[in-house]
Amino acid sequence: MSKVSTEVLQPYASALMSLAKSNNLSEKFGEDIRSLLNLLENSEELRLFLGSPLVNPQDKKAVIDRIAGSEMHPLMQNFLRLLVDKGRILFLEGIGKKYLAELRELNQTVLAEVTSAVPLSDAQQQTVREKVQAMTSARQVEIETKIDADLIGGVVIKVGSQVIDASLRGQLRRLGIRLNS
Repeated sequence: MSKVSTEVLQPYASALMSLAKSNNLSEKFGEDIRSLLNLLENSEELRLFLGSPLVNPQDKKAVIDRIAGSEMHPLMQNFLRLLVDKGRILFLEGIGKKYLAELRELNQTVLAEVTSAVPLSDAQQQTVREKVQAMTSARQVEIETKIDADLIGGVVIKVGSQVIDASLRGQLRRLGIRLNS
């Protein structure tokens, strides 16, 4: 774990989880964070704005208030404003991911990062979910999907440090190794 991860991300993620648990808002905060991470992922402009030391903290808070609107829980909004006050808003993405990891642990859920050549159908996602559940004996499986056309076909599933490469590219690579040796 990096120094930033240990000294900044973890304490804030743990504080947020503590706040969530004491107010029975663990899932709601999880939803809020997922939508924030989605926003950050899709808007480089927002990431740069929040991360910039040149932007006035009041302006950052105004943008956060607009983003939060009526959808986000007021306690989450206050937490984001606190991150601005502490000069930690640039770590929002890392703190959010740590919080979601703690939430998965709380719910005995594992995260399966699934990379496929084409988007998976709901039925295919369910099949992956069932396979990962059987493999890990987790109560639930959360799937994060990525598209990589270079895989040609099939999927690569990553659960923690375990990687299952059932992609056509992986099969061809293994076959190539066998043909060469």
